[in-house]
Amino acid sequence: MVVGASGLGRTTFINTLCDADVVPKRECDEPEMAHIEEGIKIKPYTVELDEDGVKISLTVVDTPGFGDMIDNEYCFQEILGYLERQYDDILSEESRIKRNPRFRDNRVHALLYFIAPTGHSLREIDIELMKRLSPRINVIPVIGKSDTLTPSELADFKKRIMEDIEHYNIPIYNFPYDPEEDDEETVEENGHLRSLLPFALIGCEEEIVVNGRKVRARQYPWGIVEVDNSQHCDFAKLRFALLSSHLQDLKDITHDYLYENYRTEKLSRSADDLSEEGSDEEDQHARMKEEQLRKEEEKLREIELKVERELKEKQQELWAKEQQLQTLEAQQA
Repeated sequence: MVVGASGLGRTTFINTLCDADVVPKRECDEPEMAHIEEGIKIKPYTVELDEDGVKISLTVVDTPGFGDMIDNEYCFQEILGYLERQYDDILSEESRIKRNPRFRDNRVHALLYFIAPTGHSLREIDIELMKRLSPRINVIPVIGKSDTLTPSELADFKKRIMEDIEHYNIPIYNFPYDPEEDDEETVEENGHLRSLLPFALIGCEEEIVVNGRKVRARQYPWGIVEVDNSQHCDFAKLRFALLSSHLQDLKDITHDYLYENYRTEKLSRSADDLSEEGSDEEDQHARMKEEQLRKEEEKLREIELKVERELKEKQQELWAKEQQLQTLEAQQA
């Protein structure tokens, strides 16, 4: 997934990454309508890549419209909702008695967040998005259009960004390694990639001839910036990490940690809801019992009162008869 404000080179990056026109460039036939923003959209694109003879089916999710509004709360919710729906599909499939052999796992394993090359530090929207999405996806910060900064400005900007990430405790994907368990090559490779964070990116779909060879590069009055030259930007190293060296690690973290945490939260909420429903049913049952006992008590009380009335009536009848007998005896005497 590629997320970032408009104008940071998301479309160019995706097309450069896939070496194909995957995402069409935005065109507006009516200039008077160009200022109107449609809001965020989630657009997945699937492309077949051949990496050193290995076929890779890569799905890239673009998010045009992110960051274009004054209030971007809806953008956060849309992206988070999309990620969680993919987890819900997996959870639903795992719950089936008979699973679908053709089921496709559409979980997103990495999110490249494009940071504007301001040269200052992270903005509030940058911090908020990475903090919200990092529990659901491997977040990798990148600097879009990094060729707008000088080498010294870029180095200082990277340092400030990483200081902000540490200060705000944002759990990004930092190419983890264990010096005690991993081999020296892995430690060295991951340590080097970690030192490049956030990755400085330059995108270009056009080729020019440099020293008799065709390269993807941007040409400026002061010189040429090659996309695939690691001395000029970090594109080549990021691409190799995403599609080769760290692809499985990203998948493992997604499944073993991010998905499992979501699954635990989801099932716990469901269990709590059932518990509350069960508690409500118990309360309702208890209330029905109490009502039934109250009605039975009322009936018993009515019976008691009826018996008392009948006894009084009998006593009065007997007393009246006794009085009559006494009167008759007095008259006869």
